[in-house]
Amino acid sequence: MSEIDYRVVSSPVIARDKIPKEDIGEGILLQVIGNGQNLNAIHWNMPDRSIVPAHSHPQEQFGYVIKGSLELYMNGQTFLVKAGDSYVIPPGEVHSVKAIGETELIDVFSPLRNIATAGGRQAVES
Repeated sequence: MSEIDYRVVSSPVIARDKIPKEDIGEGILLQVIGNGQNLNAIHWNMPDRSIVPAHSHPQEQFGYVIKGSLELYMNGQTFLVKAGDSYVIPPGEVHSVKAIGETELIDVFSPLRNIATAGGRQAVES
């Protein structure tokens, strides 16, 4: 299992092309694009029909879809989140997403969220 480094950056500017991408399974690429003392931001690339399975975490999550669309499952409902749309997931809320088309998005978590990956499955550490 590898753990993605969530240390606070020493520079206020982060060159995205210098940050490694990690495949967490199903071709989903994750890239940690920013860390602060109380939040972090993750850039995702999701192939069509790829799924992040149901999970929860103690962090509040804000997301913005750059390209494509997501089906967001939360509270027994399905929400369509299109390019240009954003969403907020409260702390502890069970949710999952499915990409509709090639999808690119950014998630911001507060407080900091650690993600460890193993065998293409996501394991959340608080």
